[in-house]
Amino acid sequence: MFGKALHFVKSKATKRRVIFVVVLLLVAGGIAFSVIRKNAASVETTTVQKGTIKEELILSGEVKAEKYVQMTFPVGGKIAWVGVAEGDTVRKGQALSSIDSTTLDAAYQQARATLRKYEATVDYVHDSLKDKATTETYSERDTRTTAEVNKDYAYDAFRAAEYNLKNAMLYAPFAGVVTQIGQTSPGVNIMVTETQIELLDPATIYFEVTADQDEIVNIKNGDQVAVVLDSFSDKELKGLVSYVGFTPKEGESSTVYEIKIKLTEGEYEGLNYKLGMTGDAKFVLSQKDDALYVPNNFVNSDKNGKYVYLGNKKNKLYIKVGIEGEENTEIVGDVKEGDKLVD
Repeated sequence: MFGKALHFVKSKATKRRVIFVVVLLLVAGGIAFSVIRKNAASVETTTVQKGTIKEELILSGEVKAEKYVQMTFPVGGKIAWVGVAEGDTVRKGQALSSIDSTTLDAAYQQARATLRKYEATVDYVHDSLKDKATTETYSERDTRTTAEVNKDYAYDAFRAAEYNLKNAMLYAPFAGVVTQIGQTSPGVNIMVTETQIELLDPATIYFEVTADQDEIVNIKNGDQVAVVLDSFSDKELKGLVSYVGFTPKEGESSTVYEIKIKLTEGEYEGLNYKLGMTGDAKFVLSQKDDALYVPNNFVNSDKNGKYVYLGNKKNKLYIKVGIEGEENTEIVGDVKEGDKLVD
């Protein structure tokens, strides 16, 4: 009886161990299967393509204009007249806006009269001392010098008053479009620092980028450029390099050179681009047709050089690379179009 009971206990324990081992094997098998599936899923593949590959340099910049001006009056005053509206096209020399010139004219007349007075004083002093070229006393020299200096001061004041009166009217320095007007209502006082008229010649709009000393050597006038503005990321504007700086651009934290790109597509009136818009310019540094290429991430390297995995991870094939583009790399070696590569 006792022996049978003991045997029963042993048999039961053995059964539990067998069940435990089976469960453990199932769990381990499940983990291994998951790992295999995960590894298999993470392997990327591609095929060797044949076509055109480009090496591009991408530089960021913004839209600017050669002819763009913010016009202010030389003195503060009251707006007397505004002869244009925002969006108007104007010709060179056209009157745009003016301030009340009453006080400016009075200042001009006063300065003119003061100048005449001191001119007369100088003439009188010179006439009284005309025979004393070699015998002039210190007192007489002081009198003459004071008269001449007062005349000079009066002349400078006259010129300033004349300038202020003349510029009480703003004229267009070039043909263009009025992009902004400060005050449009007569009778409103403005300060000397306030911009009254902004004028732009749309034909002079360009895209400006900067390049460092290693990049600038690859760019020259006439190079074709593709410009993509952040505001119109789905449209590529064509352009030509119109200027490459000879000296570093001032005010920058590093040594960079200015590059101007003349935009050849897009209409200003069609709102395709405006001053201050930012974007990227793509320069094609080199290009090759009928080249074999693959995505960049499929090209690996070690101490022996560049290589790809042809067909599987066990087949490491060393190759040479040519043009390295933003997304693809040209490869040269024992490969052909359509070959399967793994990463």
